[in-house]
Amino acid sequence: MAFSVGCIGAGYFAAFHYDAWSRMKGATAVAAVDQDLAKAEATGLRAFSDAEEMLQAVKPDIVDIITPPTTHHATIQLALKHKPKVVICQKPFCLDIAQAREATEMAERAGVPLIVHENFRFQPWYRVIKAAIAEGKIGTLQQMSFRMRPGDGQGPEAYLSRQPYFQKMPKFLVRETGVHWIDTFLYLAGTPKRVFADLRQMNPAIAGEDAGTLIFDHGDGVRSMLDGNRLLDHAATNTRCTMGEGHFEGTGGTLTLFGDGSVRHRKFGDLETTEILPATDDKGFAGDSVYNLQRHVVDALNGERAFENMARDYLKVIEIETAIYQSAAEGRWIEV
Repeated sequence: MAFSVGCIGAGYFAAFHYDAWSRMKGATAVAAVDQDLAKAEATGLRAFSDAEEMLQAVKPDIVDIITPPTTHHATIQLALKHKPKVVICQKPFCLDIAQAREATEMAERAGVPLIVHENFRFQPWYRVIKAAIAEGKIGTLQQMSFRMRPGDGQGPEAYLSRQPYFQKMPKFLVRETGVHWIDTFLYLAGTPKRVFADLRQMNPAIAGEDAGTLIFDHGDGVRSMLDGNRLLDHAATNTRCTMGEGHFEGTGGTLTLFGDGSVRHRKFGDLETTEILPATDDKGFAGDSVYNLQRHVVDALNGERAFENMARDYLKVIEIETAIYQSAAEGRWIEV
């Protein structure tokens, strides 16, 4: 079955969505909305400056919301009135946990699946790492760590050329970027039981935190850690591909993720490593994860798999994010 797609938003990151839809078998983007009509027109699709007008005129099967969090609640509510087959909404999902819960409940009452566009778990390296852990390649998982080093946060011009609103976000490192690894660690090791966070602001040109260390206790001795600093970089041609480097360690070995998207496996006690995923060809965004998520939604609509990233499930990610900021403010472990 072929589905029509109506996209709301045509800013910087939306370009990855439009590119992915243009390559999607079984779904076709037919309309774009942006308050700046010229941006919508630049997509080459039927252009609108008003979302309601687009929804009434096009009646898309899939509504893809690619707008800032301040607009999510109202835009989801508007989309649900027109009864699409599914609504996808970019992260960060809504303004806070209360809005996110309301949006989730609205979608459930309407009987329309609401999917959060959290694409990092759809990056090929995390799919391979998940499978390798399940296959027992590293024995019993004990620890995961990721060093986030995009190197794009130095000086007064930080973020201005790409996403200038980053500078004004009062909550930045965790809410905008670290949330990717909250969901990824949850995907790989299950929901943590408690969290501890040490957050700090390094660049005075921005409003929020841009560095910090987050520790997740998944129970049974399993820990994961995000060590993030947006001012520092790592060895990669494209530092935004993986945004850093990771280690996933168990009683029987280690999986290492490199900045080029490759994953290598080392058995416990060995010196040699084996490549289990080659470097990415850098198509699309970060291993083509936007395409992978959208492909997943289309496949789920066709009954080929169950939906991931349903809003109800994603509420747990926002609850963990809330606990992280509480931990940083109070300097203690917070139960999730």
